Amino acid sequence: MNEIQAPDLESLITRLEANISAVVLGKQEVARQCLVALLSGEHVLLEDVPGVGKTLMGKALSRSVEGEFCRLQFTPDLLPSDIVGSSVFNSQTQEFVFHPGPIFSNFVLADEINRAPPRTQSALLEAMSDGQVSVDGTTHPLPRPFMVIATQNPFEFEGTYVLPESQLDRFLLRITMGYPDREYEQEILNSHRMGEPVESLQSVVDRTMIEQMQVAARNVSVEPAISQYLLDVVHATRESSELAVGVSTRGLLLWNRAAQASALIAGRDYVVPDDAKDLALPVLAHRVMLQSVVPGGDRSASESVIRQIIDTVPAP
Repeated sequence: MNEIQAPDLESLITRLEANISAVVLGKQEVARQCLVALLSGEHVLLEDVPGVGKTLMGKALSRSVEGEFCRLQFTPDLLPSDIVGSSVFNSQTQEFVFHPGPIFSNFVLADEINRAPPRTQSALLEAMSDGQVSVDGTTHPLPRPFMVIATQNPFEFEGTYVLPESQLDRFLLRITMGYPDREYEQEILNSHRMGEPVESLQSVVDRTMIEQMQVAARNVSVEPAISQYLLDVVHATRESSELAVGVSTRGLLLWNRAAQASALIAGRDYVVPDDAKDLALPVLAHRVMLQSVVPGGDRSASESVIRQIIDTVPAP
């Protein structure tokens, strides 16, 4: 396998961004954050009200990479076996044969993940953490690369469940889509008259390239001063009087990994403080718990506390 050189790497990342932005108009920052998750080898949670492009973003990212893609529509009656698969008895061989579920794909779009009950949501935990699933005592590895792109509606909407903390913690980034600007909505009106542009979107990189890009992201240099800054912020969340639970060690590691991917996307082989600061809210806010517990979590309040800490802790 030939290693991708720096100029080619920059070109591939630019092509990925352009491919996604060609169909998801006005959401360049969201597209870049999704690429951060992809190059980190992690998963992303997109949330907002219905109809603002969450599913479209997931499709555009998946179709930009050559690989297996599946869309799982989460509903209240969805079972864990509908996701991971099940063992079926073969009467001819007198043995149970495992039939893989749709999660055995490179990209899994978990649409409206919070419409399924917690038991079904938990079927994703092992897959997202370890890249494998265990059925009837047998472990089955998932294909590489593997990424879950989940969407969810605000928990106040009817028919939704609150994602448990253990599930939220498996997502590198929790991103709010937001409404597009008026000028981009006008473009959307014009470009969607003849159908959905994402359906004709072509891949611009293959799976091998993505794996090499992920390796390159892990090799991005993080100076000791940057590491100390990350530690200072994380420990500040644990010592905050406004938070009952601060950022975990896993959260620290993932923040570091996200900063490395952000630096790579920016064309650098080293991390600067802004790489970490720009991703602090989407990486950290869903990993803390306020002293006053609100059902479903008060996201704006959590983000406010993280923002205050980022503004207070001196950066190198």
